[in-house]
Amino acid sequence: MTAERLDAFMARANAAYYARRNPFADFTTAPEIGQVFGEVLGLWAAMVWDSMGRPERVLLVEAGPGRGTMMADALRAAAVLPGFLAAAELHLIETSPGLRAEQARRLPGAIWHDDLAGLPPGPMILLANEFLDALPIRQFLRDDAGWQERWVEDGASTLRPTEFEAAGEPGDIRERCEAALTWTAALAARLGAQGGAALLVDYGPAESGPGDTLQALRQGAPADPLADPGTADLTAHVDFAAIAGAAGPAAVHGPLPQGVFLARLGLFQRTAALTAAAPQRAAALAAAAHRLTAPEAMGRLFKALAICHPDLPLPPGFAA
Repeated sequence: MTAERLDAFMARANAAYYARRNPFADFTTAPEIGQVFGEVLGLWAAMVWDSMGRPERVLLVEAGPGRGTMMADALRAAAVLPGFLAAAELHLIETSPGLRAEQARRLPGAIWHDDLAGLPPGPMILLANEFLDALPIRQFLRDDAGWQERWVEDGASTLRPTEFEAAGEPGDIRERCEAALTWTAALAARLGAQGGAALLVDYGPAESGPGDTLQALRQGAPADPLADPGTADLTAHVDFAAIAGAAGPAAVHGPLPQGVFLARLGLFQRTAALTAAAPQRAAALAAAAHRLTAPEAMGRLFKALAICHPDLPLPPGFAA
């Protein structure tokens, strides 16, 4: 096998993985844990539309919509704000044929795109949950001679000298996700030119720092990221500071810990209302709320970051 840079290997492996496998056999995302996650994000989108002056047409976009669960929950909840669903034009950024088929069953009338550039013009509200973490990363390792870059050859890691400007000590590992930075810059430029807001929810640190975060999951268990490409989900932690920096002139809010953000959006109140309506679901609803918000679960590692047109007011959940 020809040697390839880590980001090229990761891109190829994940493209094969999502084309051939059911990813939900390997991992569970927040929307699959409980309906309240998608519901409160739907209310967030509706309130942002209201703050935009209630435009007659707005693109409601999800990047990486999985099985369509989150958007289905979001649309159901957002119906409480009169006029929003009539104005919202649903667009999904998804390349997997299998996942598109799953989404079509839950989201009739959706319009699919391979990438951000394929979206039609107009003001937009975009939601992305666990989208950036699957984008390919480069890794740089510092030794006594300087920075080396990780390449992959025959399922093993190799190092090659490279030019990489960053402070560091021997033994440090730095990661850079150029795909995420490019995507964020394009998103921010579009929001600045055409209006709207985006909410990005993912896992990773609020501040940039060293560390090897590349990981793989196969059937719910950790696996070797370099072995059997296309059979495991490859991800890495999102560098939220770098993402915020790539947003350019757009307004950036956060990142906030997911637990704090969801609590501010009313996750616990909605959980209580569902429990009152269906007491037999009390244990499951409480477990879902805990998993989504508790610091020792998803509440601290996962973050929420908003990117908005500079003229928009502070979006819901980001006020202290």
